[in-house]
Amino acid sequence: MEISIVHLQLLAAVLFALGLAAALGRRNLFFVLMGVELMLNAANLSFLAWSRTFPGRSALDGQVAPLFVIAVAAAEACVGLAMLMSVFRNRESLDTDDFSRMKE
Repeated sequence: MEISIVHLQLLAAVLFALGLAAALGRRNLFFVLMGVELMLNAANLSFLAWSRTFPGRSALDGQVAPLFVIAVAAAEACVGLAMLMSVFRNRESLDTDDFSRMKE
């Protein structure tokens, strides 16, 4: 059985939905960041599936786009982990409501 674009897009949609559920449904900041990373990886999978389907110039575009997504994900991970450490140092909790209390 050959893996088609439908299978890859379905997998990307499931990964994105799981990431969205983790990002919106959790109050723990660590799980929110993991959900965002999962959504970015689903977008990468979608880009690569389309580049595999359409050879030629669009295939190169589909392989270059995930490089930008990976760069953004690395920057997001650095900033997110810095915020996570700051909240944990001040409040000793990873609850997302602690961000609003940091103004106090």
